[in-house]
Amino acid sequence: MGANDRDADPATGGPAHRRILLKVSGEALGGREGSGLDPATLDYVASEIAAAREAGIELGIVLGGGNFLRGANLSAGLPVGRVSADQMGMLATVINALALRDVLAVRGITARILAPDPFGAVAERFSRTLALERLAAGDVLLLAGGTGHPFFTTDTAAALRAAELDAALLAKATKVDGVYDRDPQADRRARRYETLTCREVIEKRLAVMDLTAISLCRAAGVPIVVFDLSAAGALPAIARGERVGTLVSPGD
Repeated sequence: MGANDRDADPATGGPAHRRILLKVSGEALGGREGSGLDPATLDYVASEIAAAREAGIELGIVLGGGNFLRGANLSAGLPVGRVSADQMGMLATVINALALRDVLAVRGITARILAPDPFGAVAERFSRTLALERLAAGDVLLLAGGTGHPFFTTDTAAALRAAELDAALLAKATKVDGVYDRDPQADRRARRYETLTCREVIEKRLAVMDLTAISLCRAAGVPIVVFDLSAAGALPAIARGERVGTLVSPGD
């Protein structure tokens, strides 16, 4: 059975998804305030990752850096060029990767930081070959540094890495339990979608991921599940193939 097979193995009770690419925003690591690093939140995220790993999946994680800064916001408010601001944002994702690596290590989980640039001795330079070798060895991948280029979001980096690593699924962690037709925190009449297609996300202009990321997943045939990271057990449930959040399929 290949790494990106999507059906559970009835003989072994194995996971429904052999390899998942998880996207975690920087704000999610900042706790209630959404800034800096919250120890309790880091430990909780590590516990969810550990439970998902126990389901038998291979796991790569793309981290955002918005708990420290957002490049686009910084360049809009200060005399800092967009390229420099985005590079600063890439460094912020490395900070988050270092923190999560050490918290996972306490739980006995080996995590490797891979990035487009090694940032000295902090990370290994990303390549598909190396990433697949680390996954085969049982390591969790912390994919930091975005795409390595300015003007691209970490959502786009997640879609790119999911395609490169033949992930069966891109799990997009958010603060709500799926995709809604409007902001559920502002309008109680908001309706949650159970399923969508990438085409519908684009046509309806739904706030799932940026257009480049959605288009990449559509072209590469990578489904997306949007879920609430704060719902305990959600990530391991996804690993087991249970219906959680909103499923965005790449097909029309």
